Amino acid sequence: MKIPCELIVWYVLPSITQAEVARRFGVTDAAISQYLKSKRGTNKELENSGRYEEFKAEVGRAAQRIIDGSDIVTETCRVCDMVKRSGMLVKVYETHTGVKAPACVCPDCTHF
Repeated sequence: MKIPCELIVWYVLPSITQAEVARRFGVTDAAISQYLKSKRGTNKELENSGRYEEFKAEVGRAAQRIIDGSDIVTETCRVCDMVKRSGMLVKVYETHTGVKAPACVCPDCTHF
């Protein structure tokens, strides 16, 4: 038998948190559920890049900056820039497109 407080902790509070996260990120509750169950958001190329800990640390810093008032677009761009500069994007590109990543012609560009 479960006590009422246990039911609240297991079933009510997580749904409130999930709904709030979904609202703040502009996605559905179902999307958040898929991220939490690792049906979305996992990426073997990043995980096996040798720089995954650096990536996770950057995501953590971005999350903290969002909590502190930064906007999600700015923080997403920061994380994206880190992925490009680190070279991780090349492997993601090649794995998911099946072709070699193109050389970029942008000045100071490091994403390919």
